[in-house]
Amino acid sequence: MKKIKLKILMSLTLLVLCLGACKDKEYAIPTASDKLQNDLIKRSLGPNIVGGTIEFAYAAAILPEKGKLSSMTVEASIAGAAGTYLDNRFFNTSSSGADVGTAVGDPSVTIGKSTSVTYTGNFSAATLRYFYKIPEEARGKSVTFTFTAKSSNGETISYQSGPHEVRNMDMALDLVAKDGTDCYISIEDMKVYNAAFATANPDKIDLVYLYRTPATVTYLHSLVAPTADPSYWPTFTMPTVLKNKTKIVKAFTVRDQQLARIQYGVFVDDVDLSSKDFADAPDFAINVKAEGGIWVQTADGRYNAYVYVNTVTNTATVKEMKISIKRLKVR
Repeated sequence: MKKIKLKILMSLTLLVLCLGACKDKEYAIPTASDKLQNDLIKRSLGPNIVGGTIEFAYAAAILPEKGKLSSMTVEASIAGAAGTYLDNRFFNTSSSGADVGTAVGDPSVTIGKSTSVTYTGNFSAATLRYFYKIPEEARGKSVTFTFTAKSSNGETISYQSGPHEVRNMDMALDLVAKDGTDCYISIEDMKVYNAAFATANPDKIDLVYLYRTPATVTYLHSLVAPTADPSYWPTFTMPTVLKNKTKIVKAFTVRDQQLARIQYGVFVDDVDLSSKDFADAPDFAINVKAEGGIWVQTADGRYNAYVYVNTVTNTATVKEMKISIKRLKVR
């Protein structure tokens, strides 16, 4: 009986201790540091691709009585391409939800790898957006960034980001293929051509866009290789010089965000393109839908690609398909 009472007493003691430990502490507003502070977020998502942009938001602040911000600088390990800049404005959101910018100084100046904004106003806190245009020199490499803020009292603070890997693939957006005219698609060039170019450069043509409404099959918007059986390009005269047997695999739910530029959190990356299996793939894809796409391997095996269908149009006068492409050289 004594042992039972002792166990009960110990249990009650532990319960009291636990309740005491779980009691909420009184909240106290943290004391602001009297030093120059900074922070950073990466705003852009998905693989980093040559010609694309890596976007950051860099924040710095100091107590007003200690000084004001005098400059912000970003140095990249590889100089950015034309279009690299540090915005000279910070933004607030209006009651209507719109971004309203306030300039802190003159537009940024880029010299070599370094981009800077010099403050001309009396600002003790600001968040500026940095846009790094990815250059050809960064293909297949990694790039790092050093963000630095300075204040009028002589303090300096830095924030490093990276390494950020730059992919080997390329991307092209919003190419428009038109039935009967500009309907010849080159994966190598990532462009759409007319019949004159196609017949003069047959090795470059990998796909032909067609819109048809035969009575026996649902064809509609379709992408076919020049070597596809004529039944897959009805009432169309394929130029005889076109010979590329392109491999095609339909994709129904690969809604790459960088190609679609809508809400999907899906990204086709180098590894997806390099590892795609095209064994026994056909050379046609009929009834291709908007927000779907196709995986493609060129006849010479040099390129693998993903072709996303942004929109299709089939009015009385217009039959066309808007596409965006990610393409990787695999050999």
